[in-house]
Amino acid sequence: MNFIETRGNDNVKPKEVTFSQAILSPSASFGGLYVPKTLPQLSLQDIEKLKNKSYKEVTSFVLNDIFEIDIDKTTFNEAVSLYDKFDDSKNPAPVVKVRDDLFVSELYHGPTRAFKDMALQPFGYILSSLAQKSNDKYLILAATSGDTGPAALNTFKNKANIQVGCLYPDGGTSDVQRLQMVTEDGANLKVLGIKGNFDDAQNALKNLLASDSFKSQLEKLGLKLSAANSVNFGRIIFQIVYHFWSYIELLNKNEISLGEKIYLIVPSGNFGNALGAYYAKKMGLPIEKILIASNENNILTEWINEGKYDLNGKHLIMTNSPAMDILKSSNIERILFDKFGSSRTKELMNDLNVKNGFTLSNEELIELQKDFGATYCNNDYCKDTIKAYLEDAYLMDPHTATCIKSYETLKEKDLKVVVYSTAEWTKFSPTVLNALNKDTDKYDDLQALKMVQDKFNAKIPDVVNEVFTKPITHTSVIEKEDIEKEMIKFIS
Repeated sequence: MNFIETRGNDNVKPKEVTFSQAILSPSASFGGLYVPKTLPQLSLQDIEKLKNKSYKEVTSFVLNDIFEIDIDKTTFNEAVSLYDKFDDSKNPAPVVKVRDDLFVSELYHGPTRAFKDMALQPFGYILSSLAQKSNDKYLILAATSGDTGPAALNTFKNKANIQVGCLYPDGGTSDVQRLQMVTEDGANLKVLGIKGNFDDAQNALKNLLASDSFKSQLEKLGLKLSAANSVNFGRIIFQIVYHFWSYIELLNKNEISLGEKIYLIVPSGNFGNALGAYYAKKMGLPIEKILIASNENNILTEWINEGKYDLNGKHLIMTNSPAMDILKSSNIERILFDKFGSSRTKELMNDLNVKNGFTLSNEELIELQKDFGATYCNNDYCKDTIKAYLEDAYLMDPHTATCIKSYETLKEKDLKVVVYSTAEWTKFSPTVLNALNKDTDKYDDLQALKMVQDKFNAKIPDVVNEVFTKPITHTSVIEKEDIEKEMIKFIS
């Protein structure tokens, strides 16, 4: 399996790279991204063979037998063995039936209680192992809207040959998410709050990845540069797996028959989770459509429904589902490439960077809508949904709640639906408590956690309780213009 570039090749970088090369150096020509040269195909018979297999076995089949990634078997097996740290080692992403046609894939049963663990646990191990084997030292950058940061810091903590710089928007995450980052004590970790939003953090990351002067400074210090965000295909390839797992779980539970199509609903900000679903669909998984749920930052809804991606006049809205408070979604670029090729992708992404937007042709919009539908909801809808579904004995976080709008309004066929729950309710307990009490009181996270636990008999995992007593080791909050300077100071 080789990888090519979304915006074409600049005749400086290699025209094709291996999987290991793509994850070690994720910055492609002209600021683009790496994508598979071709997507492998699975038959229904292949899918049937995966019934009753463990999650690790399914991961091995998809990545080793189908994608044939160039990672040695020992390293790969050690990487996926990290799923043993999840609540259930054989089933780290349980699919829970909520209604006759509605199922929730709970992706938050890992060490930081968010779906980013599903990819970052094995990916982090593989990247660190590659660095050690080549005797190279790496600076790994991560920009987070709340969950990538804790997951990246957890997986890379005290790993040899690795230093991590993590950027988060000050005031733009929940208290639990922030505490998970600023209390990490690994000597190889640096966490920086920035005065700005997630888009500012992600733009800074992309600029550093593409900056020759920054890479030159790193080279003088004996360091190479990579990323933990979903701009890195190492994240995406592991995210493809749990979409197959959802389908296999429905087969195992006799909820569907082999070949029966299903809807997938993804709460989306940076579009990596949705991209994984799209690749799974193209590889042969029987998916009717991928339905995108957004909050009031509904740029993706406009893009999918109207064909325009226009940032002009828009500003980021702080919502109760902060991991989705994003306007520039990196992974739409990989969709554009797959649909329309590198020349058109380069043109559209240049328009986005220079003119703050682009518009698809009518024909292109029709092509996009073959695979995607989209809607959005506001904070009140989210809270009402959390309250309503607890009455059905299911407790969800505000990001999962956005998906219910898609479930209620976008289904065109009588098919089963899998909603992706990307974070545990404990990450956003004040919002959950407001929803359940139907009030607007201000609760701090610790107070809200205990009240939800006591009043609604909900369990709080130790890893969440512990962040309130751990010492804070990262206190820096900086202007976004100072990020490069702070990173150089850290690695020096």
